[in-house]
Amino acid sequence: MNVAIIMFFACALLAVAGAVLLILAREPIHSALALVLVMMALAVLYLLLGAPFIAAVQIIVYAGAIMVLFVFVIMLLNAGVEERTDFSKIAKFGGVPLGFLLLLEIAHWLYHSPVGTAIANGAGSSNEAADTAQLSEMLFRQYLFPFEATSILILIAILGALVLARKEQ
Repeated sequence: MNVAIIMFFACALLAVAGAVLLILAREPIHSALALVLVMMALAVLYLLLGAPFIAAVQIIVYAGAIMVLFVFVIMLLNAGVEERTDFSKIAKFGGVPLGFLLLLEIAHWLYHSPVGTAIANGAGSSNEAADTAQLSEMLFRQYLFPFEATSILILIAILGALVLARKEQ
């Protein structure tokens, strides 16, 4: 086994563990930190795929800015320990087996589909990778409006959180 395969499995295990911790955490801030773990593991996976720009965006935008926004909203709402209730019988006895069957179906589809075969044979990757300079030039020239519209939507989300968390006097 080479180092890339070991790194892949280690980061995949970290991402899955972080996702499970995200769901099972009682404190909202612990869920946010588990989400940061998932995003960092995904950034390393993007690096292994040869996409340094996507990895940098994953860390800067998602693990940085979006998580700061989440933590800000959590602190603003003063969210405490989550109250646990009993799971419904449908979720306990129906959801888990159906989720497992869904995973098996996706694996079966990927194994037998031409897309899965092409990915396994390495046909999906090209030797000519776009570098960060080309991507940033496209982002700030060709796709400037969607980039700025996203920042305005994030600003509106912050203002909405402030309005919702404001105490009536």
